[in-house]
Amino acid sequence: MIGMRIKGLGKAVPKRTVSNDELSQLVDTSDEWITSRTGIRSRHIATTETTTTLAIEAAREAVVTSELSKEAIDLVIVATVSPDTMMPSTACKVAEALGIEKATCFDVTAACSGFVYATQLADSLIKTGIAHNALVIGAEVLSKVVDWKDRGTCVLFADGAGAVVYEGTEDNKIYHIVTGSRPDGAEQITLETAGFDHTFYEREEVKPAIKMDGKGVYSFATTTVPRSIEEVLSVASYSADDVDWYILHQANSRIMDRVASHLKISKEKFFKNLDEHGNTSAASIPMALYDLSPKLKAGDKLIASGFGAGLTWGTMLFEWSK
Repeated sequence: MIGMRIKGLGKAVPKRTVSNDELSQLVDTSDEWITSRTGIRSRHIATTETTTTLAIEAAREAVVTSELSKEAIDLVIVATVSPDTMMPSTACKVAEALGIEKATCFDVTAACSGFVYATQLADSLIKTGIAHNALVIGAEVLSKVVDWKDRGTCVLFADGAGAVVYEGTEDNKIYHIVTGSRPDGAEQITLETAGFDHTFYEREEVKPAIKMDGKGVYSFATTTVPRSIEEVLSVASYSADDVDWYILHQANSRIMDRVASHLKISKEKFFKNLDEHGNTSAASIPMALYDLSPKLKAGDKLIASGFGAGLTWGTMLFEWSK
């Protein structure tokens, strides 16, 4: 069977950084309050950048580092909940900017699990021979859909993009991926579409903004993520200790510590970069992988696990081979 491995990485963040202290000038909060509850100290916020420009920048670096030609890329998937346009897709815009002319391009909406969902799709298409090399991107500008007066959300979410090029190969390095959803928790994280005029009925104008039940999401993440990781490890016949690094969706430092405790492994194995990037939803896992990559050596085993609105989750076990 055809396998898949990581061949290139890319990352892009806005130039503007916003500290906790600066946020405390906007809402009733403080650096101590945010840091102690989330682990976040600062975040990148777009001013001139867009979801599309960040996705293009990260994708371009990933393709260059993959050393594959643009002609070799035949699948482009972007995971995002904050596209600049519903159509064309962000993936089509990325392909146009990079000169990728013969690829299947589409976006995926699975919130903070989006990158793992998109990777599972790429994995399936490559392993069945439909595609050969895939460019998978997580890109978000969540600052445009945050209520900056809502302390429960505005201190968390941020902007950025991460990209991975997956190469089809006989030497498979993506061992197992599992995804799932729990629709009964759909109202725990929501983002409505904007209101608009319609000829045949009236609709109340809605300003899109993320709304979240923080306690509910915390409970979901700290119970579902460990089970998902254990499922993947069981299928692949690995133990939690066999994994060198864990990359969880960068939502909350406490969640990662709780998962480490559940799995009975050192929290030092859980890579964190949310202190300077915050929660970038679908972009957080590929951005974290990019930041971790200088520490990785060939043969390292990694778990990546995303969780978020839907409610959705996705976990993958893979080997580093670059």
